[in-house]
Amino acid sequence: MDAVQAANSGHPGAPMGLADVAEVLWREVLSHNPADPAWADRDRFVLSNGHGSMLLYAALHLSGYDVSIDDIKNFRQLHSRTAGHPEYGECPGVETTTGPLGQGIANAVGMALAERLLARTFNRDGFNVVDHQTWVIAGDGCLMEGISHEAASLAGTLNLGKLICIYDDNGISIDGEVAGWFTEDVGARFESYGWRVIRDVDGHDGEALLIAMESAAADESKPTLICARTVIGYGAPNKQGTAGAHGAALGEEEIALTRGCLNWGDAPFMIPEHIYQGWDCRERGERLQSSWVELFDRYRTAHPDLAAEFERRMAGELPGDWSVDLEQLAADAQAEQKALETRKSSQACIGALAARMPELFGGSADLTGSNGTRWVGAEAERYMNFGVREFGMSAITNGMALHGGVRPFSGTFLVFMEYARNAVRLAALMGVPNIFVYTHDSVALGEDGPTHQPIEQLTNLRTTPGLSTWRPSDTVESAFAWQAAVASRTFPSALIFTRQKTVTQPRDPETFASIARGGYVLVAESGSLDVILIATGSEVELAVAAASLLRSTGLVVRVVSMPSTDVYLRQSLEYQETVLPARCRARVAVEAGHPDYWYRFVGLDGAVVGIDRFGLSAPGPVAMAELGMTVEAVVEAAKQVAGSS
Repeated sequence: MDAVQAANSGHPGAPMGLADVAEVLWREVLSHNPADPAWADRDRFVLSNGHGSMLLYAALHLSGYDVSIDDIKNFRQLHSRTAGHPEYGECPGVETTTGPLGQGIANAVGMALAERLLARTFNRDGFNVVDHQTWVIAGDGCLMEGISHEAASLAGTLNLGKLICIYDDNGISIDGEVAGWFTEDVGARFESYGWRVIRDVDGHDGEALLIAMESAAADESKPTLICARTVIGYGAPNKQGTAGAHGAALGEEEIALTRGCLNWGDAPFMIPEHIYQGWDCRERGERLQSSWVELFDRYRTAHPDLAAEFERRMAGELPGDWSVDLEQLAADAQAEQKALETRKSSQACIGALAARMPELFGGSADLTGSNGTRWVGAEAERYMNFGVREFGMSAITNGMALHGGVRPFSGTFLVFMEYARNAVRLAALMGVPNIFVYTHDSVALGEDGPTHQPIEQLTNLRTTPGLSTWRPSDTVESAFAWQAAVASRTFPSALIFTRQKTVTQPRDPETFASIARGGYVLVAESGSLDVILIATGSEVELAVAAASLLRSTGLVVRVVSMPSTDVYLRQSLEYQETVLPARCRARVAVEAGHPDYWYRFVGLDGAVVGIDRFGLSAPGPVAMAELGMTVEAVVEAAKQVAGSS
């Protein structure tokens, strides 16, 4: 309450209404150690209704995490650990960034799924070294968001028994009483998913809450929803139970009245020592972790190889030989010069990685065969059919990556990235190395028509800060794309693949090595440079063919393949100059997508052969030709920018 008032910004209602829930959960139930927020076998906690962030910050501070009272005082201020919504990596004890409602639930499903996979891989008789719960608090807003249906439905199907959701049933959202727009029986809904539901728990009765939480933790047969009835803004006499307590400071007068109602006489930000002592979880946490360390030491003696593998995976380290088969695949593809759909190139890359990376885990949103995400020989424990749940899938795999020990990837059509857009954004915001596989990358997919043909999606992905996007032209570039995505530990990747076959481009050894730089000279010129053609994906073929025709007219042409613009732009200016020399302003970019993004590379003097309208239903080659994606169009654009008729 005081922090929100000091900031004159924030959401006091949910933290006040959930204070009793947090007190029981953090002090008596949650297995955690404030001195080591990264302890591998800690319980995970997710505050899905992230606007109630002060609840989490208060619990972290009181229980002994490195979150000071000054951090609390600086709530929502510049460079503060206590941001307006919890931010992963900014504040110790925050397991994921929440705020966009519903995604926290999906993240928690991913964490619980990762726990199960690791337990099945590493636990042995007498050695349950992976054995923790995933707790999530969610409000009405989270459960209204469609992603909560996707994630909770899958969690029930999977019987994720170590997942426990506490539903903050206060009946209030920003617009007021939710009874006007949210009347479903939430408990019945979750029961239909296959969850166990504990109904009508008084969210202000510590004993009732403890009984419900312990009961939920004891029954691991299915996930559990605890329906906790709370009063938003509890204790504020004029605003509790109303939308007035939701999203704004209560005001000095109401705060004074609230202090009286709660019999709290201390000044703002003053916490009596006996309160600190009662909340301090450091001794308990040290005891819990020490017990686990003793177990793991015995495990290391009994199963040294498993122990070493577990520690490697939880540290996020890759096997020493992880890329060997992938590199060989690229070399073989370059030698064979075989035409192949890049989605199938991607599938081969996944298989090469999976053979040496046991932590690799993949899935698809009901498009496994189309995406090529299931590799040959994939075990059931390492591949998941997510069903038609693009948003849920993307947020669940974010949660898996956040948990650690698993390297997830997931697949859908590029156009359906839009369903999952906010989960992709949060992956980038958090710097989580999730891998998003998108196939059917242009109007060349054909007859499915404009509903399935991407136009603006590539620009959307490329302009997302912290996301690396690759659109390879052939198997060789696909291997480099996968290598870059897996090597990353600090950002997610979007890998974009074709439905149609593409030819493998000739490359000499130096050119081959330059692919890792995101953009490189694929076809060098001979003579004084007249025009540069820049292309990605399947349109590299158009650029190469156009260059051949242009040379017959006397123009000196360079072809640049740029599978990853963000990787290219991270190269030195000296390298960029060797690829796109400033002296040559006659440039044409070629890509079957929205043209606007490419003007940063071709400038006002250049041209873009792209598509700035929605697609159409026709066979792929016909659609491409109708929309101007032809060799002839590239030739004409090049002649114009080069000043040739």
